[in-house]
Amino acid sequence: MSPNETSWTAGGGRSRLAEAFTPSRIGMVVLAVVALARVFENTREVRIRLLSPEVSMPLGPALPATALLGADTAARGRK
Repeated sequence: MSPNETSWTAGGGRSRLAEAFTPSRIGMVVLAVVALARVFENTREVRIRLLSPEVSMPLGPALPATALLGADTAARGRK
């Protein structure tokens, strides 16, 4: 680092704050906010039958839980 550069512009003229806001990071934050909004808006109770037991839970967490179970089942079937 030359004496004329400060620690804020040491990354080639861009500030550290500008480097922190990359398009992929902004996209991940937007995706996380949308996912959280979807979970908190879907609070109606639903009943889910898992073979023999029946589970009652809010719809918001039930949707991603079933998606993860389905993805895991599909991944195990491809082996």
